[in-house]
Amino acid sequence: MIENTSFIALGSNMGDRFYNLEQAVRHLDSNEKIEVVNVSSVYETDPVGYEEQAPFLNMVVEVRTDLDPFLLLETCHKIEQSLGRKRELRWGPRTVDLDILLYNQEDIETDTLIVPHPRMWERAFVLVPLSEINQSARVPIPAGPFETMYDQEGVRIWKQKNGEDVFALFES
Repeated sequence: MIENTSFIALGSNMGDRFYNLEQAVRHLDSNEKIEVVNVSSVYETDPVGYEEQAPFLNMVVEVRTDLDPFLLLETCHKIEQSLGRKRELRWGPRTVDLDILLYNQEDIETDTLIVPHPRMWERAFVLVPLSEINQSARVPIPAGPFETMYDQEGVRIWKQKNGEDVFALFES
């Protein structure tokens, strides 16, 4: 079995935002070729890009998978669709969004997938939860530790992760 490690950013600002994130994480973990091994706390964040919309809930999950990065992307898109995602407005409101941030230490650049995610180092709503669950990770461009590369303005803790169980965040 080939085991790959990937970090996936999740965001939601429509409907029951927390439920949407929870369901996306459970869909990932229920796939026989994906294991969710770590989740960040949930952060409420101001919208970026198109700002005339509700605040987002954002988080990052770490997964181990047998899927290659393109099949993982396809799986993420299917999860988005199953949870009602409609791609109508770039950076617009969404029930759920899943973006592959990192896949092993690979650099991938195709028409359908760019890894590391091309704008992740500009987005505190990605870097804050990513650094929470993997402080040793480095953003490839520009090089350096996370804490020197982002401003946390607009990112607020919404639900703190408690305990060691990966799904403890979602338990009542």
